Amino acid sequence: MIHLNTVTFAYASGDEVLSGISLHLVKGALMGLAGANGNGKSTLLALMAGLYAPTKGSLEVAGRVSPGKEGDIRAVCRLVMQDADLQILGATVEEDLLLGRKRDETVIAEARDMARRFKLLKYWDKPVQTLSWGTKRKLCLAAALLDKPRVLLLDEPFSGLDYPGVLEMRAIIRENRQAGLTQVISSHDLESFIDIVETLAVLDGGKLVLNGPPHSVLDQVEAYGIRPPCSWLAGGVIIPWEGTE
Repeated sequence: MIHLNTVTFAYASGDEVLSGISLHLVKGALMGLAGANGNGKSTLLALMAGLYAPTKGSLEVAGRVSPGKEGDIRAVCRLVMQDADLQILGATVEEDLLLGRKRDETVIAEARDMARRFKLLKYWDKPVQTLSWGTKRKLCLAAALLDKPRVLLLDEPFSGLDYPGVLEMRAIIRENRQAGLTQVISSHDLESFIDIVETLAVLDGGKLVLNGPPHSVLDQVEAYGIRPPCSWLAGGVIIPWEGTE
């Protein structure tokens, strides 16, 4: 589903952000992407989403290859950014979910169903600036899923959420996985997602330094500025969160 072959990326200034990254995800995979701030996580997600093209190497998403097919990648992939205010374009929840869509009965019904799933119906006609941070994050995710993507990329999805919000976000990610959606979660906080991902990839200095099942790499993450989960520090185990199984 997602294949990166020795991908390198540099901005127009010449600054190299990613170097020689190779990754392979099968359909329906759920991967965690970790790394200290400034090590290229958001840039890698943007590449996977078709917002950038590799400077060297190639990237394939659902059979679409970049460089060259970035528009086709964007058609099947959705990126939910860390800052919800940069992604919400509508003035109300209704307007944001229906933005760019034909307003017929079927489309409106689908949007309302998605709003119901995310507990957004009570905010349907509310100005987005009145919504809490967590509710804005849910609105961005709802809008992304309304497009029925084949790949979902989440940049720091737990950032700024309270405990109930984290539980709700985890539940949504698990539902997506059960539905066969390929997902990548970028976060510096392993505690929030380590028990639900199948693999963990770690970036350091723009390079992929670790990649594998969580239990096989957690002993090494501290060397790259990442704090292991408390349960791993205490006993070398990954304990599922209560209330999410």
